[in-house]
Amino acid sequence: MEKTCFNLQAHLQRVYATFPEATRKPIIGITANYENIDATLRSVYYRQVVEVGGVPLIIPPVADVSVIVNTLQHIDALLLTGGADYNPLWAGEQPSPQLGHVNAERDLPELLITRLAYNRQIPMLGICRGIQTLAMALDGKVAQHVDTHIKHSQDADRSEPTHSVTVQEGSILSSLYNSSSLFVNSFHHQAVSQPGPHFVVTATAPDGIIEAIESSEHKPILGVQWHPEWMGADGLPLFQWLVDEARLFAHAKRVHEHTLTLDTHCDTPMFFHQDIDFGSRDPKILVDLHKMDDGRQDAVTMVCYLPQPAKGEAFASKVDTSWCNTQDAITPARYTNLIFDRIEQIVNEHMNYIRIARTPHDIYQNKAEGVKSILLGIENGLALEHSLDQLRHFAQRGITYVTLCHNGDNDICDSARGTATWGGVSEFGREVIAEMNRLGVMVDLSHAAESSFYDALDISRTPIVCSHSNCRALCNHPRNLTDDQLRALARRGGVAHITLYAGFLREQGEASVLDALNHLEHAISVMGIEHVGLGTDFDGDGGVSGLADSSELINFTRHLLRRRYSEADIQLIWGGNWLRLMQEIQGS
Repeated sequence: MEKTCFNLQAHLQRVYATFPEATRKPIIGITANYENIDATLRSVYYRQVVEVGGVPLIIPPVADVSVIVNTLQHIDALLLTGGADYNPLWAGEQPSPQLGHVNAERDLPELLITRLAYNRQIPMLGICRGIQTLAMALDGKVAQHVDTHIKHSQDADRSEPTHSVTVQEGSILSSLYNSSSLFVNSFHHQAVSQPGPHFVVTATAPDGIIEAIESSEHKPILGVQWHPEWMGADGLPLFQWLVDEARLFAHAKRVHEHTLTLDTHCDTPMFFHQDIDFGSRDPKILVDLHKMDDGRQDAVTMVCYLPQPAKGEAFASKVDTSWCNTQDAITPARYTNLIFDRIEQIVNEHMNYIRIARTPHDIYQNKAEGVKSILLGIENGLALEHSLDQLRHFAQRGITYVTLCHNGDNDICDSARGTATWGGVSEFGREVIAEMNRLGVMVDLSHAAESSFYDALDISRTPIVCSHSNCRALCNHPRNLTDDQLRALARRGGVAHITLYAGFLREQGEASVLDALNHLEHAISVMGIEHVGLGTDFDGDGGVSGLADSSELINFTRHLLRRRYSEADIQLIWGGNWLRLMQEIQGS
């Protein structure tokens, strides 16, 4: 129908003629400029977004946190636009004589929305001022004035290329343009001087000025110093990239809406002595309410970790109990109860947002009500103090599993880092496993020696689990499971959950989310999709680039979708396998 038709009903009839009225497209938030008393936006920004299949949503420069947070809940990507300079006071600097026009109305709103979008793993593209916004908001630095032998602030037509840039091989830019150099239009006064820890430089001008940065953490974040919105077809690849990443992120969010996401192992109680605040975004810990919400995480098993004392060493000397204000002697069982008391106190302080869960039904019910779950676990059977009565006590407190040992043999079994005290599981350990079976407590063999692993497989009436263990075929560490162990575990119906401890992911170099995915896929190839999951070991030295804390867990889903895993398979990986097994063990 021609746009010149002025019959509203005719236009509406075209909308109503099919169902649905429109296809679902990703929503791209675009930051507006501010001129005089008006919020403004060049039409080229939103026209390019529409051209590549996105829905533009213009974001005014408002620093109200409620406005920003609610906006971020609805967008699938963020486009940071060009404009005037940043006030150098945001970088702790005084203005240089060459500083250009400052647009103070935009500074705080854009710095806030960028940092909060980063926390939520929202894809971002920064253009001109936008690349500087990325650097300023995410711990980089911006030079107040570009003073080099190439003129970067041109008076040419905005669509006219004015200089070249060299593109880093293997970068997103390189893949988008299939070229090692580009001709770009450049109209800027400030420039990124240091990208900061979250970015790598991926394009430079001949005079060394940084022209593009990309995430160093395997995240969809990219900034360019030039203006692709004015470059017509030559600029479209960047907008297409942003919309494609937004579409993938929107898919990941939908998956999380109807998938229960469970991390089966974190050690956050190890930081109780540092006076953590679970209700704030506490930089001391990797798991808190903010980070769980940012990463769209539903549940976590929070363990009481007990270090294994050397022979003749007092347990109390191994733990810090300054936070718990007790005069009682600190034994392993007493310490474990104090940890669980503190977890319950944290939950009570935030009962509108998080609850203790003891069964799969509890967890699913909490998700249905929009509440997060903490499950309790014990890491090191030392907590039992050689008493089945203590095991029964902790079962009544609601523990879901006991990791039988840690880094050292105990009275239950030999450790992967021990001295083969028992040659596997001890006689007392056999009693412990039998009672765990009766009580419906999961038997966790992470940290156990191979001899203990195979003994436990033979002893246990129910399948065993490895809550946070990786594959020895990819990283030769005694804590990791051999392929034979993985196969034996699967034959008995058990599960192994990949952990994010760097030393268990690779023997050399920096580990990343890609290494975790490699271990997961190896375990799947050996065991099958029904026997795998994720146990991060956050706050127990777990956390790698791209999966550094709970806020980044949705990145795991995004990578799984990129690797063509079905939603049904992702539901199994994200907790379905574990909860199926928990239901079987608790009901046996």
